[in-house]
Order: sequence, then structure tokens, then C-alpha cells
Amino acid sequence: MHPIIFFCKMDFSQSNLFGYIEDLQELTIIERPVRRSLKTPEEIERLTVDEELSDIERAVYLLSSGQDIQGTSVVANLPVLMRQNPAETLRRVLPKIREVLHVAGVEMQLTAAVSFLTVLQEESVSIHTYSHSFLHIILQHLEHRDAGVSNAWLETLLAVIEALPKETIRHEILNPLVSKAQLSQTLQSRLVSCKIMGKLANKFEAHIIKREILPLVKSLCQDVEYEVRTCMCRQLEHIAQGIGTELTKTVVLPELVELARDEGSSVRLAAFETLVNLLDMFDADDRSQTVLPLVKSFCEKSFKADESILVSLSFHLGKLCNGLYGIFTPEQHLRFLEFYKKLSTLGLQQENGHNDNQLQLQTLEQEKKYISVRKNCAYNFPAMIVFVDPKNFHLELYSIFFCLCHDPEVPVRYTMAISFYEVAKLLNSGVYTIHKELVTLLQDESLEVLDALVGHLPEILELMTNGGENSGSESKLLSIPDLIPALTTAEQRAATSLKWRTHEKLLQKYACLPHIISSDQIYYRFLHRMLTIILTNNVLPVQKAAARTLCVYLRYNRKQEQRHEVIQKLIEQLGQGKSYWNRLRFLDTCEFIMELFSKSFFCKYFFLPVLELTHDPVANVRMKLCYLLPKVKSTLKIPTDKHLLQQLELCIRKLLCQEKDKDVLTIVKRTVLELDRMEISVDAEQLEKEKQQNEGRSTNINDKMFEKKRRDSKTSSVLAKSITLSVPGSSSGTSGGKDDKKSKLVRSQSFSTQALHPKYSNIDKCPNKSSATGYTSSVSGMGKSCMLSFSDDSFRAHSTGNSGNAAFPSSSSRNLFNSADQKNNGNKESQSRKMSIKNRKSNS
Repeated sequence: MHPIIFFCKMDFSQSNLFGYIEDLQELTIIERPVRRSLKTPEEIERLTVDEELSDIERAVYLLSSGQDIQGTSVVANLPVLMRQNPAETLRRVLPKIREVLHVAGVEMQLTAAVSFLTVLQEESVSIHTYSHSFLHIILQHLEHRDAGVSNAWLETLLAVIEALPKETIRHEILNPLVSKAQLSQTLQSRLVSCKIMGKLANKFEAHIIKREILPLVKSLCQDVEYEVRTCMCRQLEHIAQGIGTELTKTVVLPELVELARDEGSSVRLAAFETLVNLLDMFDADDRSQTVLPLVKSFCEKSFKADESILVSLSFHLGKLCNGLYGIFTPEQHLRFLEFYKKLSTLGLQQENGHNDNQLQLQTLEQEKKYISVRKNCAYNFPAMIVFVDPKNFHLELYSIFFCLCHDPEVPVRYTMAISFYEVAKLLNSGVYTIHKELVTLLQDESLEVLDALVGHLPEILELMTNGGENSGSESKLLSIPDLIPALTTAEQRAATSLKWRTHEKLLQKYACLPHIISSDQIYYRFLHRMLTIILTNNVLPVQKAAARTLCVYLRYNRKQEQRHEVIQKLIEQLGQGKSYWNRLRFLDTCEFIMELFSKSFFCKYFFLPVLELTHDPVANVRMKLCYLLPKVKSTLKIPTDKHLLQQLELCIRKLLCQEKDKDVLTIVKRTVLELDRMEISVDAEQLEKEKQQNEGRSTNINDKMFEKKRRDSKTSSVLAKSITLSVPGSSSGTSGGKDDKKSKLVRSQSFSTQALHPKYSNIDKCPNKSSATGYTSSVSGMGKSCMLSFSDDSFRAHSTGNSGNAAFPSSSSRNLFNSADQKNNGNKESQSRKMSIKNRKSNS
């Protein structure tokens, strides 16, 4: 249905225009009070305080002559003043606060209660000083006419009681409490007394409680006001813990029995809940003779005359059934189980077998109450499995489990989803019986239910596939086909919703699937979906979760064809994608690959594609790459990955030379320092092989040199003289070769020292192209023996972590000079030899 739009012509007649003007005037009238509410100059002047006043003086001034809002700000700032100058604050500020609080409003009273509690928690002063300065102010305002203020001061007092010594509590709190708890006092005073007594029960010995506190407790349990009886009944649990088992049995239990029969429904409810919480303190006789009859009467009245207790009864039923388990007869056991089943479907029977009039009589309040009852039954379901024994689950409780998982109300299904893992653990070998309900909850229309289930999804799926010893392999295999569509449906529904956190959580939990289903099923149903999410989703946490889960799937995929296909797609669609956002996600994916895979795997497939992003046109990509480079370097092993290390150094050099973005260049410089401090791992086996090969080559070269020297020794003396004449040239050539070798050693190391050399401290001034050309020509002019020494020296340099001292331009220019010397020396040698041959011919 499309909305119907009515078009009408606007009437600009004079009468209508005057009507519009009147409307505008009404709007201006509405706005006038807003303008009047602004502060006048006189009010601003009254709010102005001299800036030269100290904090203490300013606080005293504002409390004395300031407005209420200023006084409230001083009270809120009291903990800060106590930290800075406790002595002066106690001497000057706190007395002023005491005076102001007598006439203060609700806001300042609440602020003071919080500030006093903060001072106690921060321990700005000793507890003796605190009780002397603050305790009296707290006690004075306990009976404030406003209930919220009174409760705030009471919470502060209860926290103070925990820290006060016994003698102070006895004189300052317990002794005045006797008069405050009398019937002649106000209702607020008696309610405060009940809560204080519950707190004092844990501070004194049992005989002091019996002598001084229990008489007051009995008196307040018989108070004429039901609010007081209810409040005192809820404190009986704390008092029982303070007096021990014997006194609880003789004093507290009779009071609870009497309060359970009270005329006030809230009193009966408090008595029932206290009775359940104290169940462990009663022996078998008390449970069978006193507690069980009371519980039975509560259950019988809950449906008839006392529906107020129904919600509480359903919440505590699991604890109650297991607490009384040892004293139940078979009939009583079956009776409580039937009662639980009845509560689990409460409010649903009207849909069948009842007429419309009965449905109309059911009020909205009753519906809410019934939903709460079924939700509590879902909460207690694991406890009821223990009550009936997991072996009897299918016979006794499966029908209720089915109803609760299919309940029409979301809170009930949500609670079942939360407790599903506990149910699966309890069933153990019978876990296969609830597989259909797992599929139902995965396909639930409410994402809240799905989010609750996903929390323990890996553990649930593992129990489903591997948990049952007695469940045969056939049942496991049959359970998988309908599980996979449910998982894919859940992910798609989460993806189409606006609740991206649920989607992210779901994708993170799906990383467990390699342990649950086969690699082919993951490849065809989930892996490509993860890649699609990375490429198309707009939420960064979701994309990262999908990327990590995809890497997990790739990790457990053993088929090389599928692996290579996924790797190729990652490189082409992410690493070489048109969108810079995809290239950023490629770097995230590479980070996950370094975390999950071996170093050799990353170097084989992803090292060079990552380095290619140094040429990326977008600065953010280059910046993220720089942050990732230390992790990239940590994947290298020497000497196996020596060529990759050279590529890494080349990329860093290019970034230093060519980077124009200031932010990226700053990060590059920082990264260079970090890379220089890193040590590269050594591949010992590969190193040993290379050493053996180098030793064999050097032996052959030495043998050839020995044979050559032996032949040259037979030459004439004239030739020897000519050779001696050419020795300086050869020695200079040898020294040039050593310099060449040193310069290559310098170049094989990290170029951080080049960037930070004192002579070349400005990295922006990069070596020009001529020096780079000189570097290339010097490298190409080296002999084989020099190349061998270069490889060994470069390995030593990287393995020890030392760096060269010469800057790149100077080393390349020195290589150029050495190569030129070698050529000149060679020419001189050839000329001297020609001269010696001519002399021999003339002599002959």
C-alpha cells in the first residue's frame, strides 16, 4: 500500500496571511520564557568569585554566601579537598557543610551522601578521624523526610559499619538503635533500624547478638506495620548467618513459620524467599517436618488464593527441589515435577479449549506475570534435569523443553538459549536428542535469542558431534545436513540486520567449524561467504572477524587446489583491489596469516604481495604497511630468505627516498629504528649446508692457486723484477677488493644507520640517482670469489645484529673509486710486462 498524498492549493489571501502572522506571534510568545530564563548581569555578578582565593577559602565562601548550586558543587568536590588538604578541610569546610545540610535540598543531600562514602573509600583520613568527623552527620540525616535521601544516607552508613571498630559501633550505633526500634518511633526510623540490625549481625559474637539484637528482631517481626515486618523478615537471613545453626533453629525458624502465615502478601513472599535461602542451615528433620509442609502450602495456594507468590516460587523452584531432594517420597517427587510442568506452560492453555470471554478476562498484568513464570521455568530447567536425572530426560522433560524452545515470547526463548549449553553438558550421551531444538533456536526470528545461543556455540557443536559415547556415528552424520543450513541462515539474518555486534560474534564463533564439519563443506558453504563479507560489508569489526575466520578455514584446508584458489583471490581481490579499503583489509588478513600459519607459508605466498603495497597511491595503506613491517621481518629466516630480506631493505630504502606524506615518513623513520633492533632467526641446517658448499669451493680455488704459483716460480729473474715493479698496483687492487668487500657488508645491513648518520641526519635528503648507479656498477663488477665472501659477510652482519657505520652515498662513491683504482692498476701491470719482454728481445 502506498501512502495517499493530498495536494491542495495554498491560499495566499489577506485573511489567510493574517492567520499565518497570528501563528507566528504565538510562537514568539512561546519563546519568550526561554529568553527570560537567561542570567541577568546582577545574577552573573552574584555568581562570580574572586580568582585569587584558595580552594579552601573559595569553598567556605560559596557555602556561606553562594547559591545552592554552588554549595552543591563544593560538596561534590569534598573528596578532592580531602586529598589535597585534609586538615584544613576538616577544620573549616566540614563544619560549614554540616550547617548547610540542615536546610539543604534533596540534590545537595544526595551529593553529600555520595561524597562522604567516597572519602571513606579513598581512605583520605584514618577511620578514627572519619568516625569522629563524619559519622555524626550521617546519623543525623538517616531519618530524612525524603525516602530517597534517607536510603542514600543509610547506604553510606552500612558501608561505614564495615570499616568501623566494634567499640565505636557499640557506642555510636547499637546503643541508640534500641530506642530507634521502638514502636513509638516513626515508620522510617523502624525501617532503618531493621536494615542496620541485619548489618550488625556479622560484626559481633553470637552471645552479644542473642542478648542485645535478637530481642529487637523479635519485636520488629511483630510490628503493626507490614512494611516493617517485611523488611525485618528479609534481614533474618543475615542474622541467621551471624548467630549460627542452633540459634537459627530455635529463634529464626519459628519466626519464619509465623511470618509465612502473615496476612500481608509481601510478608509471606519475604518469608518464603528467606526460607529457601536458609535451606542449607536446616537439618533433615527441620526440612521434612517444618519446611516441606510450608512449601507444599505455598504451592497449593499459588494457583488459588495467592498468585503474588507465583513468580517467586517459579524462580526458586529448582533450588527448592534439589534442596529437598533427599526427603521427597516418590509421590512428592512426582508432584513437584508436575507442578513444574504446569508452571512451564502457564498462560498457554488458554489458546486451546477456552472461549473468547475467558481470554478477554485475562488482564495485561496477568500476561506479564505468566511470561515471567515461564521465563523462570526456563532458567531452572538445568536444575530440573538434575532433579529427574539426565537418563529420564527424554521421558520426563523433553516435551517441556520443546515447549520452552518454541515459546511465543522472546524472553522465554532467550533464557532457554542461554541455558542450552548447560542442558547439553548435563545430557552428555543423550545430547543428540535436543539437536532439533538447536536448529530451531539458530533459526529464531529474534536476534537476541541468536546472540544468547552463540555465546557457547563452539562448545555446543562439539558436544553435538563428539559428546555422546552411546550415540552411533549414523546419528551424528544425520544431524549435520540440517545443521549447516541453520548456521548459514543465522549468519545471513545477522548480516541483514543492524546489530553488527551479533554478526561479529557469530563470525568469530564460526571459526570452530573445522572441528565440526568436513573441509569440503566449509569450502563450499562458508569460506567463500567469508570472502564476500570482507569485500562487501561496511563494518570494520565484522570484516576483521570474517578475515580471521577465513584464515582459520584456510589453515585446516588440506586440498592444495582449493588453498591456491583462495590465496589467489585474496591477493587479486584484496591486495590488488581497486578500493583502498580492500587493500587495508588485505593487510589485516596477512596479520592473521602470520598469527595462524608458519613463517615459511607467509614468506612463500604473501611476503612479496605485501611489499608491493609500498607503491600504493593511498597514504593510509602505506602507513598501515609500515606498522606491519616489523611482523613481516620476523617471518624471515637467514640464509634461506636472504633474497626476501634484500627486497624488504630495498622497499624501506624506497620509502625513505620517495615518500612525500609527512605522517607516513614519520612512521617510516620510527619503523626503521624498530627494524634495526630486531634479530632475524637463523636456519641452522641451511647455514651448515652453505658452509660445506663454500668450504668445497674454497678448497678447489686454493689448489688452483697453488699450481699457478708453482708454474710461476720457474720464470726468469727479469720477469720477477717486472712483477716486483707491479706489486704496488696489485696491492692497491687487493686493498680495493677488501674495501669493496667492506662496503658490500655495509650495504647488506639495515639502512637505519644510513637514515640516522650524523652526516645525513635529514632523511628527506635522499641519495641521488648517480650514487645508486654507482652502487649498481660496483656490484656488477665483482668477481665470483668476492660474491662468496659477500654472502658470508652479509649473513654474519644480520645474525649478529650489527649495523654499518658508513652512509649509503659514501659507500657507493668509495666503491666507484676502488673499481677505478683496480682498472688503473691493471693497466700499469700490462704496460710493465710489455716493457720487460722488449728488454729481453733487445738483450738477446
